[in-house]
Amino acid sequence: MWKGRTFQLFFVWLVMLEFILGWEAIKLTCTKKSKAYLSAFLAVSVLPALYVIAESYSGLNSVIAKLAAQNNIYWSSSMPLAIEYLVFSALFCLIIYLYFGRNGLKGFALPALFAALVGVLYTIDNIFPYGAFTPFQLLVPTTASLAAVTLEWMGYGTVLGSESGMPTLQVTGPLGTAKFAIAWPCAGIESLLIFTAVTLLFLQRIPMSWKAKIGYFIVGAGITYLINILRIDTIFTIGMQFGVNSVQVQNFHFYYGPLYSIAWIVCYPLIIILSRMLWQKMKTGKTKEKEIKKSQQSQLNPV
Repeated sequence: MWKGRTFQLFFVWLVMLEFILGWEAIKLTCTKKSKAYLSAFLAVSVLPALYVIAESYSGLNSVIAKLAAQNNIYWSSSMPLAIEYLVFSALFCLIIYLYFGRNGLKGFALPALFAALVGVLYTIDNIFPYGAFTPFQLLVPTTASLAAVTLEWMGYGTVLGSESGMPTLQVTGPLGTAKFAIAWPCAGIESLLIFTAVTLLFLQRIPMSWKAKIGYFIVGAGITYLINILRIDTIFTIGMQFGVNSVQVQNFHFYYGPLYSIAWIVCYPLIIILSRMLWQKMKTGKTKEKEIKKSQQSQLNPV
């Protein structure tokens, strides 16, 4: 997931969610188009596939990586993927705008912003590696401290330190010792940023009071932050059992770990919808109950 293409699957999921939530409005815009318009639209729709062909078979990725290396970008080999996310986001916006117009672009802003954010975060980490981007690194010491506290509750010994401007955490248990430096991607700052963008855009479309929106955002952000701490705890327990340089640690760090928070983020809009539906049912039930009581009282006391 981290520096990979799994996020694109979640991008597709968000596109499907937008179609489900806004289908009634989308149907109104699906009017008949002229043949010339449809031909232009289909030509633009092919651009993402042409970009994939160019980067895979025409050496575009090699050109991007070489340019990044010439500009002293540390993770130059990861720049083609970051550019890919940004290009996909821009092309998606173009396709949506051509077919659905400006209102459609507003409706599908959520998946477009998600893909663009992933590309931006990858680019920042490529240019400023190992926590060098200090604005994102500010929250990491607190995250490391909370991870140490939770690991101590689990019975492990912990030692907090610092190396090369990054907080370090050493954890000791019956199976061994694990020590890692914690940078902002490891601390889940990217998931908090993605959560903020996705949730704010989603809540903007839901008709509810601003107090309810603030409540949903605070609860979701708090759970996202706690999930990131759980992810750090998990990687330390794996490191103690299998070793800090083991395949198990690498698999969790790059594949399974980020799935913790992203799975929560993409499920949270559905949780909001279901909770609103349940609240409306409860509210309707209470209203009906009051009406029944009033009618019963009026029958008992006709005067």
